[in-house]
Amino acid sequence: MSAATFAAPFMAAFLLLSGASVPAAAQGLPGLGGGPNPVEVNADQAIEWHQDVRAYVARGNASAKRTDSTVYADVLTAYYREVPGKGNEVFQLLAEGNVRIVSPTQEVFGERGVYDVDKQVAVVTGRNLKLVTRTDIVTARDTLEYYEARNMTVARGDAVAVRIANGDRLRADILIGQLKKMPDGSTQMERIDGAGSVVVTTATDVALSDKLVYSVADETAVLLGNVKITRSDNQLNGDAAEMNMRTKVNRVIAGPATGGRVMGLLVPGQEPGAPGGAAPAGQPTAQPGGQPAAKP
Repeated sequence: MSAATFAAPFMAAFLLLSGASVPAAAQGLPGLGGGPNPVEVNADQAIEWHQDVRAYVARGNASAKRTDSTVYADVLTAYYREVPGKGNEVFQLLAEGNVRIVSPTQEVFGERGVYDVDKQVAVVTGRNLKLVTRTDIVTARDTLEYYEARNMTVARGDAVAVRIANGDRLRADILIGQLKKMPDGSTQMERIDGAGSVVVTTATDVALSDKLVYSVADETAVLLGNVKITRSDNQLNGDAAEMNMRTKVNRVIAGPATGGRVMGLLVPGQEPGAPGGAAPAGQPTAQPGGQPAAKP
C-alpha cells in the first residue's frame, strides 16, 4: 500500500465551508467569514439561508469548491452558531446523496458525509464506499472516517485496500491508518493496522490471520494470531509471520498456540522462487525453541 492510501485530503473537502469567506451577494451564503479563500457554491435548484435552524443549504446537483478541492452532493448543508464578537461559525457540514469529494490526489465516493468541526472528525457512509488515489483503491461496507486531531483514518466493515500497480491487497473487518505530518504540510501514511478476518493477498501468496500491522516504508506486513500462509499447494501455519511484499520472502514464527513449532505442508517438485513454489533460498533465522523460520 502506498503512502497515499487512507490519506487526509477527503476530509479537507468538508472544510470547504468551515471558516471560509463567502461573498454574500455572489454566493447566497451570508455570514460565513474568516478565511482568505472564498468558496464557490453552485446548485441547480436553490441556495437557501434558513435562519430559524441556522443553516445554509444548496440543493440540486450542488457543489462547493475551495482552492483545488470540491465536494459534490444532491444537497449540501452547513449548520452554524452565533459567536459573540466573531459572527457566525460553522460547526457541522453535511453532504447527502451521490456524494463525491475530489482533490488533486484522490476521490471519495459515498451516499452521505458529515464533518464535525468541533471534534475534527469526518465520516462518509452509504453504499459503494470508495477512496481512489493515484496508487490505491480503498473500499468499505460501513464507513470511511478521518480523525484530524489524531492523524488517523479508519475504514470499517469488510475494508479492502488494493495496490493498483500489482494487485496486492490488505483486507480486514477494520483497517486503521496512522498518518505523519511532513515538513511541507502534507501527510504520509506510516502504518496500517488491521483487525478481524485479516487476508493479505499478493501475486504468489495468500495469508490469513487475526491481526495485521503493515509498515508502509518497509512494505512489510506482520501477521498475528492463527497465521496461515499458502503458496500454491504449500502451506505454513504459525502464531505470527512477517511478509515482505517487496522481496516476496515470508518468515513464519512458532509460538504457544502451535506447540512451539511451525507446521506446514510442503509439496516436493516445485522450484524455489517460482510462482506457487518455495521462497528463494536464504539463511533461516532461529526461532524460539530452536525451530528455524520457514519461508514459503
